[in-house]
Amino acid sequence: PKLAVLTAYDYPTARMLDDAGVDLLLVGDSLGMVVLGLPDTTGVTMEMMLHHTTAVCRGVKRAPVISDLPFASYLTPEMAVENARRLMDCGAACVKLEGGVDMAE
Repeated sequence: PKLAVLTAYDYPTARMLDDAGVDLLLVGDSLGMVVLGLPDTTGVTMEMMLHHTTAVCRGVKRAPVISDLPFASYLTPEMAVENARRLMDCGAACVKLEGGVDMAE
């Protein structure tokens, strides 16, 4: 089966997408460019991701929320786990990071 996965950065968008039946919502570090006007994603902080993840999670009743670990928030496996827990404490069902096989550890 196909899944609809869309990005949300705030409460009203999350509510609308959840009500529309979107399967999964992503809080992407792309919020740096799309919402905050940064030149790229490297300026997105963990605090920014926590803030936006909390807002999105408040807006959903059924769709699981995926949240990105931002740049430099997973330099070690221990750091990755700690920051992933912080996002999950905000309500994220799962956490995504960039790097593929190089980040498998």
